[in-house]
Parts: sequence; C-alpha cells; structure tokens
Amino acid sequence: MSKENKSRYAILGLLSLRPMSGYDLKKFTEEGTSNFWQENYAQIYPMLRQLTAEGLATSHIEKQEKRPERHIYEITEQGIQELYRWLAEPVEQQVGRNELLLKLFFAGDLPFEVSIEHIQRFRQRQERLLQHYQDSEQTIRQKYCNARSLPYWLMTLSYGKHNAQAILQWCEESLAMLEQAED
Repeated sequence: MSKENKSRYAILGLLSLRPMSGYDLKKFTEEGTSNFWQENYAQIYPMLRQLTAEGLATSHIEKQEKRPERHIYEITEQGIQELYRWLAEPVEQQVGRNELLLKLFFAGDLPFEVSIEHIQRFRQRQERLLQHYQDSEQTIRQKYCNARSLPYWLMTLSYGKHNAQAILQWCEESLAMLEQAED
C-alpha cells in the first residue's frame, strides 16, 4: 500500500478547474469538498511549491491595488497527465480516525450521561451537516446546471448526505442502547 501524499492530486484536481491562489484553494476545499476532503495552508503552500518545481504547475504574480500580490497557480499539461494517471488508478482503502468512537470504546467506567451527551452533540452536528448538504445541492443544481462535472459533484454530495443519514440512525440506536443499559 502506497503512502503517497494524496494532497498533490487534490490540488492538481482543483487547479484543473481553474487557476487559483493558495487562498482560493483553501476556500474552495471549505466550500466544495469539505465533506470528503480538506486541505489546510500547511499542506497547500508546500505542495504548490513542489508541484511547480516538478513542472506540474506554473505560477505567476497578480498585482492588486492596496493589497498584497497574489501568487496564482495553474496546472500544466504535464500536471493534467499526472492527474489523469492517478484518477485511473484503483482507490486504496483508508482507515479513518474518529475521536467519538475512541472515547466510547474506553468509556465503560464512566457514567452513561457522559457518553449520552457526546452522542447528542454529535447528532446535532450531523443534523446541521445534513442540512448543509441539502442546501449545497440546491445551490449547485441551480448555479452549475450545465456543468459537465455536475453529476460527479452531486455524487459526492449524495455520499455526504447518505453518510450523515446513516450516522444519525447510528446515533439513535446508540442512545437507545445506552438508555437501556442505564435502566
């Protein structure tokens, strides 16, 4: 199993949509891919330098009036070929990290109320997340109705919605289990 840094492909993919600054890349991940992929500035800027050094991206400076200069990055033809090569590879299985599950795993000696509170807060976040996905879907359908990538963007949103719905069901089952164990 490869330990290859997938951030390189996330950034190449984003640059394939349009030229962007590091700030633009971060903002796009927050608004467009945060339900399945996130990048932070500590990952973005070193990776942009690396991609540029490898010839997979180029950069130019954009001057702004009364604001600092912006470094705008653009994917090269070599970068597009590298992105397409990676897109064709099989997907590797990834194990996630979930602090809630870690806490529940070790919570056997704590009062039930502690775990119930954790799950209730988690459920509230999932409810907000599900609403966000539903709102995002409506916006994307309206704003990008003719975009070639629309079906793919909707698939990623659908995954997020289904995941949130499954987690909400898990929350209800877990709360019922804890309440039954408490009695």
